[in-house]
Amino acid sequence: MIQGTGSDVGKSLVVAALARAFANRGLRVAPFKPQNMSNNAAVTAEGGEIGRAQALQARAARLAPSVDMNPVLLKPQGAAGSQVIVQGEVIGQALARDYQGWKPRLMPRVLESFARLRSRSDLVLIEGAGSAAEVNLRSGDIANMGFARAADAPVVLVGDIDRGGVIAQLVGCQAVIEPSDAALIKGFIVNKFRGDPSLFEDGMAFVARRTGWRALGLLPFFEGAARLPAEDAFGLRGQNARGRGGAKIAVPLLPNIANFDDLDPLKAESGVSVIFVPPGAPLPGDARLVILPGSKATIADLMAFRAEGWHIDLAAHLRRGGRVLGVCGGYQMLGRSIADPSGVEGPPGETEGLGLLDVATVLGARKKLSQARGESIADRAPFDGYEMHMGATSGPDCARPALRFDDGRLDGAVSRDGLVSGVYVHGLFAREEQRAVWLRRLEAEPSSLRYEARIDETLDALAEHIARHIDLDQLLELAR
Repeated sequence: MIQGTGSDVGKSLVVAALARAFANRGLRVAPFKPQNMSNNAAVTAEGGEIGRAQALQARAARLAPSVDMNPVLLKPQGAAGSQVIVQGEVIGQALARDYQGWKPRLMPRVLESFARLRSRSDLVLIEGAGSAAEVNLRSGDIANMGFARAADAPVVLVGDIDRGGVIAQLVGCQAVIEPSDAALIKGFIVNKFRGDPSLFEDGMAFVARRTGWRALGLLPFFEGAARLPAEDAFGLRGQNARGRGGAKIAVPLLPNIANFDDLDPLKAESGVSVIFVPPGAPLPGDARLVILPGSKATIADLMAFRAEGWHIDLAAHLRRGGRVLGVCGGYQMLGRSIADPSGVEGPPGETEGLGLLDVATVLGARKKLSQARGESIADRAPFDGYEMHMGATSGPDCARPALRFDDGRLDGAVSRDGLVSGVYVHGLFAREEQRAVWLRRLEAEPSSLRYEARIDETLDALAEHIARHIDLDQLLELAR
């Protein structure tokens, strides 16, 4: 089990690296995260959903994603708490304090999924959540030491030297957790190192002496990490300054933004600059395209969009001849209204939409989860993606759908002037043919980028990186 001294120390990437490295050795490897909290999710072949990080780890292990790889997924919904998904299916909503009482009845489901993965794998790589030292949440824990104890899984602790204080992170973790939990930790990895590794040899030795844990390696910062889908939205604000010139694509950074890896293929294109617009900043006046992304709390995010004055910026953008695309929750915001009669996202009610598409949405309890493949109607460019939404949208502009699935179903809506489009399909830009159509609309030249191939090339490079710096044979010796 790979646990961390805190959030964002690199646990997900370490598991992905190990999955590809051990798969390359011919082992049957499976990733597993007992509990994840993320609004970035993936659809599995069974028609369930798991955290995006576990889908990437499955890809690293050369497996199809399965709901057993992430049996408990929490999707934050603002004031409504979190949507609770168990083995791929929504079972309800819970506030943070109430959720603590759910954990004892969730542990059997978690262990059930783990047992299925174990039965068909040589090696299961388990990822913890947050920090191993969250002693305030230890009672009933299913994500870190509570699960490690229940599964009798040896633990490797990952610390992040890039944020500073890694010696205190590691030694302090041992100091505050129960001795019986500390005894499960067999080794440690220091991640995200930059510079001369000889300068930290004494630091590694100090941690090993103080804790009694094996020093398994000092892992340098992996620059290719930016080419892989991110697990959460914390790093998006920093990307606001990464524009490289070319046609500008603006994306408002909504409070409950979800499935934002839809934008990764566009970010990788040299002919465009994707700008994440943070709260307090206007939508840039020179943008060619504004994308309203997916949202886990559509009505709340629509209210936040208006509170920022972005609806005024968007109207000005259209007057200048700019284009607008809404994806999933963003599509719903573009319509005349959004109704939530059953209180799926919060208090029941209805709110006025942006009115840029002549459609209306009604949110419902049933969630649409499926793989999607087809072509855009205007230019017959193919796409591969997935649907993940709670709601149905209808209205006159749906008579001009944007996409046609291979089974004949239609998706989305287009305004009369063709400048505003909305779709439910996530992953629209991964196929180069579909991406090229959008770039040409923006008068940008498509590159030769093969995005999906680049993901696998990066995973191979990541596996080589970890094999150079971590003793994989020692890790296998620790596994039970």
